[in-house]
Amino acid sequence: MEKLESEGKTVMLLADSKQVLGMVAAADSIKETSKEAVTALQKLGIGVYLITGDNTRTARAIALQAGILPENVFAEVLPQDKAEYVKKLQENGKFKVAMVGDGINDAPALAQADIGIAMESGTDVAMETGNIVLMQNNLLDVAKSIKLSRMTIGKIKQNMFWALFYNTVGIPIAAGALYFSFGILLSPIIAGGAMALSSVSVVTNSLMLKRKKL
Repeated sequence: MEKLESEGKTVMLLADSKQVLGMVAAADSIKETSKEAVTALQKLGIGVYLITGDNTRTARAIALQAGILPENVFAEVLPQDKAEYVKKLQENGKFKVAMVGDGINDAPALAQADIGIAMESGTDVAMETGNIVLMQNNLLDVAKSIKLSRMTIGKIKQNMFWALFYNTVGIPIAAGALYFSFGILLSPIIAGGAMALSSVSVVTNSLMLKRKKL
């Protein structure tokens, strides 16, 4: 039984009223992209945890296959307690917690997490609860969605900077701040062109996201 569990299998015992008759071992094979997805997340500086109802030995064997640290494994967790483990991570660390799941039992944990990421192949409850739904059932998309969100925030900050820069420079000149000292006055035509250029630059900068590789 220990040997089978160490291979990542869940063992069920068959018995009558007197003795054990045999064992049946079942195992869910991890997705082909699981290890690559875990590696991609770790490269982004994101810690990966496994929360499962499997016994500790089986859970650690699966974590080993996926590249997850043994100390980051929460095993033998009852379905209703998954949200509590997410809450513990939120309380113990100074970081946001994202939860990836696809089952009915994952819904409370998805709701508790700062970011709930549901798989398209999951239950309707999980998809309704999640903030993000991965439409291709590919765990690599978890890292891609985080990369995209970081890029988006970066673009927002850039656009805010340029918009403030244009207005900080342009509005005082348009109001005549340089007129009495240098005789410079911004005409309405140039001011309108500058504002149009500001909008175009912001939109163009945002569209540059399409060229980014995730």
